[in-house]
Amino acid sequence: MSTPPVEATARDRPAGQIRLRRLDLATAVSEPAVAAERDALIRRGAVPDPAVREQARAMLAQVRRDGDAAVRAANERYGGGRPDGRLLLDPAELRAARDLLAPRIRAALEHAIANVRRFADDQRPVSTRTTILPDVEIERRWTPVERVGCYVPGGSAPYPSSLVMTVVPARAAGVHRVIVASPADAEGRIDPVLLGAAGLLEVDTFLVAGGVQAIGALAFGLPAAGLAPVDRIVGPGSSWVTAAKIEVVGEVGIDMPAGPSEGMVLADGTATAAIVAADLITQAEHGPDSPALLVTTDAGFADAVEVEIGRQLVGQPRRAILERSLAQLGRVVLAPSLATAIEFVNAYAPEHLSVHVADVEVAVDRLRNAGSLFVGPWAPESAGDYASGANHVLPTGGLARATGPLDVGTFGKYVQVQRIGREGLAALRDTIGTLAAAEGLLAHRAAVEIRFAPGEERR
Repeated sequence: MSTPPVEATARDRPAGQIRLRRLDLATAVSEPAVAAERDALIRRGAVPDPAVREQARAMLAQVRRDGDAAVRAANERYGGGRPDGRLLLDPAELRAARDLLAPRIRAALEHAIANVRRFADDQRPVSTRTTILPDVEIERRWTPVERVGCYVPGGSAPYPSSLVMTVVPARAAGVHRVIVASPADAEGRIDPVLLGAAGLLEVDTFLVAGGVQAIGALAFGLPAAGLAPVDRIVGPGSSWVTAAKIEVVGEVGIDMPAGPSEGMVLADGTATAAIVAADLITQAEHGPDSPALLVTTDAGFADAVEVEIGRQLVGQPRRAILERSLAQLGRVVLAPSLATAIEFVNAYAPEHLSVHVADVEVAVDRLRNAGSLFVGPWAPESAGDYASGANHVLPTGGLARATGPLDVGTFGKYVQVQRIGREGLAALRDTIGTLAAAEGLLAHRAAVEIRFAPGEERR
């Protein structure tokens, strides 16, 4: 897989060809401006700016106070609601949509669901029991949460794939009730494939709302419509959805601030420029707020990729969005060595990372921080988005340094069960009393000692 010579790529560059902004890591040591640009990329953060959070907070307060009326008002103002104002669809309507799915679409959905379920089934956490001392046993009991709200982006474009990615692991975990929230389009229409997928997955309730108001409805409930608050909210979304999820933490749990999508390709001169260009365009298709970065050791290869991007953009139905996204957030990061390139990738911690280098498995072993890796020329990001079985709800904004993908464990929690008998407490008695006294919490010590008082221990 050879790279065209630099002279040819420059000569073949079409007029008006997008040239991605470049960052040369080799100059970061000597040029403070380059170092600052690198650091800004790395520490970009997943939390929306304070203005968005402030406005989200205000809207959430309205939903908490006014319930159904506030959600309808927000739907009318910002879009996402039905023309009749109805907020909830019941399982019978979802089953009807399921039965109307075109056979080919239904088969594709069922294939994707089966693959995601197979991967999810292997993730089920297990309960454990540990004997600390004789007569002292601790059980770590895993239990699913009761009610989950799955947010599915929509409006301008439907995302039945995101519904699959959020609902399937919830079902695998044993969640009792699954509520999906997704907005209608500008005409108040809900995508029939999305509804059909909800029917296939036996979603319990479908909330027709998007953005902040949907997150508020899931977190606080809708008393008039009969929707109770959920225990955890999961799913990707815009900066507004991300801000709202962060604001309701403390009332409900969330998976992560999964904001606007982002992608990165790590490639050297052995990669195929056309494939790398396609991977970058795939990422840019998510929208103008989605970064697409090429990290490479070969400037000539970067030139070739830019030429391929220009060629592949011709005739694209979403060309305007793609060009805007690449012009604003597309970037080439040049590294003096593969080691430096990998160091930058780990520091950046991309949501999606495609790896196209000669010693691919050696590189993969050294890549610690990414939401999902796509290894080699036959692993496009779109495979993970739709059908491979891996989850596509992933940490963004650098959170992949500390957070992993949505999985079955997200939909449950552990309860600690401590079983202690007389012999066990006797073995712990002196340690408890000594440490409690050191902290000045003498009632804690007394709660142990009373159990050994004459007469008490026989009760």
